[in-house]
Amino acid sequence: MGKALFYHLTRHPVEVTLTTLVGKALEQGWQVLVRGRDAERMDWLDQKLWQTGGDEGFLPHGLAGGPHDSDQPILLTTAPDNTNNAVYLVSIDGAEITRDEVQKAERGVILFDGHDAAALAHARTQWKTLTDAGCPAEYWSEETGRWEKKAEKIVD
Repeated sequence: MGKALFYHLTRHPVEVTLTTLVGKALEQGWQVLVRGRDAERMDWLDQKLWQTGGDEGFLPHGLAGGPHDSDQPILLTTAPDNTNNAVYLVSIDGAEITRDEVQKAERGVILFDGHDAAALAHARTQWKTLTDAGCPAEYWSEETGRWEKKAEKIVD
């Protein structure tokens, strides 16, 4: 059974945190799916990922809708489908991750902007929905300058 991880972004933008997290997921040999709500925002993220870290920091990825979606180590999408059979699912900008997806995955990661009241409210709703449905969850904050686990919901 997977776990939902909530990352409250207050110091670094989504593309910086995302780069770190998906890099670690790839080191584990996990396929990654990054789900957003807006196609233009996913295009923007695609460009950011091509620019990160030079050759050493390259993150192999693609935008959904191409002929090789199922082969992408990191697939950026707005669709509800898990086309590349990822076990590391990432939600940005309030995109949904379901209980079933979290339970089938290794991780269901929710990144949310701590400076946006609507994003905070949506993340709280996602936390309640997922934990009430039986998903274990952790809440992480970078408020102090480094990531610290602030809350955890354990499911028996």
